[in-house]
Amino acid sequence: MQMNDPCFTRFKSSIDCYSLPERFTFPFYYQPHPLCLLAAQELQVSLEQKQSLQHNFSQSGKMFGVLLVVNAQGELGYLSGFSGQLADNNDLSHFVPPVDDSTKAEFFKKEQKLINDLNAQLSLLEDNPEIAVKKQALAKLSSLANNDISQLQSENSTQRQARKAQRTLAMASLSDDEFTQLKKQLAKESVADKNALKYLKYSWQEKLTTAQYALDSLLEVIWGIKERRSLLSKALQQKLFEQYRFLNIKQEEKNLTDLFIDTAFHHRYGVPPAGAGDCAAPKLLQYAFKVGLKPLAMAEFWWGKSPKSAVRQHKNFYTACMGKCQPILAHMLSGMPMDDNPMLKDLAKEKSIDILYQDNEMAVINKPSELLSVPGKSITDCVYSRMKLFFPKATGPLIVHRLDMSTSGLMVIALTKSAHKSLQQQFIKRTVEKRYVALLSGCPKQILDNEEGIIRLPLAGDFDDRPRQMVCFETGKDAETKWQRVAFEQQGKQTLVRVHLYPKTGRTHQLRVHCAHHLGFNTPIVGDDLYGSTANRLHLHAEMLKLKHPTTNELMEFTVAANF
Repeated sequence: MQMNDPCFTRFKSSIDCYSLPERFTFPFYYQPHPLCLLAAQELQVSLEQKQSLQHNFSQSGKMFGVLLVVNAQGELGYLSGFSGQLADNNDLSHFVPPVDDSTKAEFFKKEQKLINDLNAQLSLLEDNPEIAVKKQALAKLSSLANNDISQLQSENSTQRQARKAQRTLAMASLSDDEFTQLKKQLAKESVADKNALKYLKYSWQEKLTTAQYALDSLLEVIWGIKERRSLLSKALQQKLFEQYRFLNIKQEEKNLTDLFIDTAFHHRYGVPPAGAGDCAAPKLLQYAFKVGLKPLAMAEFWWGKSPKSAVRQHKNFYTACMGKCQPILAHMLSGMPMDDNPMLKDLAKEKSIDILYQDNEMAVINKPSELLSVPGKSITDCVYSRMKLFFPKATGPLIVHRLDMSTSGLMVIALTKSAHKSLQQQFIKRTVEKRYVALLSGCPKQILDNEEGIIRLPLAGDFDDRPRQMVCFETGKDAETKWQRVAFEQQGKQTLVRVHLYPKTGRTHQLRVHCAHHLGFNTPIVGDDLYGSTANRLHLHAEMLKLKHPTTNELMEFTVAANF
């Protein structure tokens, strides 16, 4: 390890009072270590001062990361990195370089030149005015053919109706022999009409085939070049994937293709996701392993304007993405002592469920925060399992609707099959009235200016970063939330606001995204560890539920106050 490593940064302020982390950060759910917070603060000061980055963060933000490390001389410091590129550059001074930059290698330049040459050939061939002439001629011929055939089909239909009428009249006025002769004559006319249509279609098909062949003779060369370009592009992409080789602390190396071979993304698309390996976390670790630095902890934060779809708040810390980073980091962190995954802990084990109402058909409960509604992949403790024990004679499926694990509040439980069907239909038809109370981690301008309003933002799952959801106006499902201002609350120097939320739809994380997204309140709910910052809990509570009893049809309303 060289003393003048350009990426190794020594802390500018004293760190004597800080203790070192005992184990490395679990990258998919963490609270930044105090030393990582200090490193991030120093990097953020640098970002505010640096003009040399030539990136307009007010137009597009970027994820940055810091990696706490110890060098060969035993000095404590940190590395800085960013995801993707800044101002079309991925190799900037004082930031760790990309894991691989094969775009500068001779093989890439040579093969990219071949692809570029093919693109130039295509441009010339596709600009040939004869192609447009032949396409226009084919289109005109096709239109004439359709009109000609349609006209004859219409005439044949008229003739067919006339023959039918003639047969009907003749049945009453002609003898049997005369009627038989007439039918033979009409049958011949019918065959003649069908043959005329068939020959007309054959005639036009011959003309269209000739015109299509004339066009194809010009396009075949273009198709051949496009096929060759596609093969070269795929081969180059595969070679680039194989050049992305990731180390771990044991100096074991795996390439991008091997790391994603057993993932759902590879099974679906046959390749790793775009941008995999270019995120800050793998870049930071790769550099540390490559030059002999010992990683101790890491943290990533967003800097600048939020993206259009995902929720990213300026200066907020975020975990590594599951879709692109999980297969890579699983290998890179192999062999390192690491913090436990808190998502595998049953955080509601000591919390009880309050049953507010019950009869033979249904029950209404107050679910505590951090308790799942139904069993998860690793945790079986949930509302369903507890209700099964509490109501052993219940014949219904029990769960009618769900609340997020972190959300507390009212849930209705069906104790019979008929009750489940009735209650479920009320939720499907959206006749159930629900009111949530939430405490926002700030005071949005629209709440200052208005007492109520509606947020309409379509939601879709973030395939690269599950379980997060994102706003997507192309593929997202409609999601609507009515809101009302309840009260302002002062916590130290910060003004928070308590709001009532009335979801018309019930999309996953709807209320959390509608609050946190920049097209919504742009203010996360207090304690939202996915879209904001952690706290003692998520301050979101289902406090009112109004529905009809499944058998008596009586309108029933239940309320339970939040404990925050």
